[in-house]
Amino acid sequence: MDAPAAAVVLRDATPADCNEIARLVRALAEYEHLAAEAQASGADFHAQLFGPQPAAYAMVAESAGRIVGIAIWFYNFSTFVCRRGLYVEDVFVEPEHRGAGIGRAFFRALAQRAQEQGCQRMEWSVLDRNEPALAFYRAMGATGMQDWTIQRLTTDNIARLAAHLAESPANG
Repeated sequence: MDAPAAAVVLRDATPADCNEIARLVRALAEYEHLAAEAQASGADFHAQLFGPQPAAYAMVAESAGRIVGIAIWFYNFSTFVCRRGLYVEDVFVEPEHRGAGIGRAFFRALAQRAQEQGCQRMEWSVLDRNEPALAFYRAMGATGMQDWTIQRLTTDNIARLAAHLAESPANG
């Protein structure tokens, strides 16, 4: 059965959920051996999810009145297809609630949103070493992107690049 257990309800996150969202993001970071990178607080999530210009959106899975899973996403844009896409930033279900179809229900709900919003693509990143997640995604029909590598600038490098461009914008 690929629907969540009857006791689990998916719903859009509310401002009152932000501390639990932060807790589950920290749990995800620990699972991925990246705990030092998870610095966001409930207040940070409140500002980014519910501020005047939300940067992202969230859904929670609730069981017996307790949040046991999260899905966080935002919209991106493809110039090639000239359509928006839905980028899944994080999906996490507490270990004791896995296997009940919650992850699949999150992805189904996100696919429905993507379809309603006219999104051409739905994408996410996964660590190469996360074999259980890779198997789960393949079972849903996802395919890995070949020939593409994610590039990243972090805060210090963004500042350095911005300062360099400010000094010599024509030298790209």
